[in-house]
Amino acid sequence: MRNVKLSKLWDQIHSSYWFIPAVMAVVATALAFTMLTLDRTDQVEINYWWMYTGGADGARSLLGTVAGSMISVAATAFSITIVALQLAASNFGPRLLRNFMQDTGNQIVLGTFISTFIYCLLVLRTIHGEGDGYEEFVPQLSVTVGTLLAIISIGVLIYFIHHASTIIQASHVIINVSDDLHKTINRLFPEKIGHSKPAYREQIGEIPISFEEEALPIRANSTGYLQAIDDEQLMKIACNYNLLIRLQTRPGKFVVQGSDLVLVFPGEKVNQKLTKQINNTFILGKDRTEQQDLEFPINQLVEIALRAISPAVNDPFTAIRCIDQLSAGFCHIVQRDFPSSYRYDTNNQLRVIAESVDFAGLTDAAFNQIRQYERSDAAVTIRLLEAIAVIANCTNNCKYHAALRRHADMILQDSREGLSQEQDYKDVEERYYQVIKNLDNHSTIKDWE
Repeated sequence: MRNVKLSKLWDQIHSSYWFIPAVMAVVATALAFTMLTLDRTDQVEINYWWMYTGGADGARSLLGTVAGSMISVAATAFSITIVALQLAASNFGPRLLRNFMQDTGNQIVLGTFISTFIYCLLVLRTIHGEGDGYEEFVPQLSVTVGTLLAIISIGVLIYFIHHASTIIQASHVIINVSDDLHKTINRLFPEKIGHSKPAYREQIGEIPISFEEEALPIRANSTGYLQAIDDEQLMKIACNYNLLIRLQTRPGKFVVQGSDLVLVFPGEKVNQKLTKQINNTFILGKDRTEQQDLEFPINQLVEIALRAISPAVNDPFTAIRCIDQLSAGFCHIVQRDFPSSYRYDTNNQLRVIAESVDFAGLTDAAFNQIRQYERSDAAVTIRLLEAIAVIANCTNNCKYHAALRRHADMILQDSREGLSQEQDYKDVEERYYQVIKNLDNHSTIKDWE
């Protein structure tokens, strides 16, 4: 498993608008000094038609024009990006801003304009004519490269105009969040049902009878959203101190300073050093991330759907798109083996009891709020039932079916109270019975355990 702290650092860098432009600016600086060195050593023959062969005044004019235009275009691109972020926050929710901040295309665009400006500025300062009091020097190769960078920047500007108008479209945003959901499923649930290796099965009797009485809590020393837990380091601590650790929270939850992170058995081994080590395995931050939090991309799709069906927007088609992607995500989830909450060391001794997410909790996160808000919208209600029917076709697990049926029953009850037209309710009822039929047809086969 990747080091979670390095993963968090990369996530922070990837979500920033300064890293890629800064790297590109450094590369542009190195390129400028390299080209100037080649010009001074006279190792490059200027005998191609596309090479710059003019004098100092022409080189100054050319590079000055490119540098001035690049910094103006960079400012314009930055302004357009800020406007796009404002539109995203108002239309899709502030939690979606992180997805826009991670857009590599915008970062490269800003980096290209800034890099071209810096390159031209560094080359421009070295150009000397006959009357400047210095030895005449016109870095023709460097000026040629500056011209090439200007042409590339024009292409990047065309790309940016297209890209900026694409990333704020609802379909593009929904697909990006859905991709994050599938990537998170693959990362957190790597084993497919029926394909995982035989595992040492947990026994409830392995938990000491006196665990509740003798275990002592280790409390959080800071406040924030739990973004990730360093599982490997936590297991190493449990083995080194011969402990049994039960987690009291999981990634995605908000942790308040002083609240319980874990219970440690035996409690007599809890000291200041152990408290610090365990706190260091819990990575807190200002926002939730999908690093170890499967509910986060689900909540993002739900947030887009809720804004779409709000009276101020009234866009059921966007909500239906979100429901379709949620159904695809759950069809993916039911084909994966949920990892056990019980974690063992190499000697098959129980060391860590995690608080894991379950299928019923995920369905609650996906369907509850949409159901509560769309009770008067027949189209969204019907698509929600159709999504549950699709998920039911993908699994034979009785527990999964029970969770899906519970949501179907609640959707039918809410539609009975929310729909004013009898025919709309009959259409919803028809979809409901199709869900029940799918659940009954697939409940005859017991899922792999």
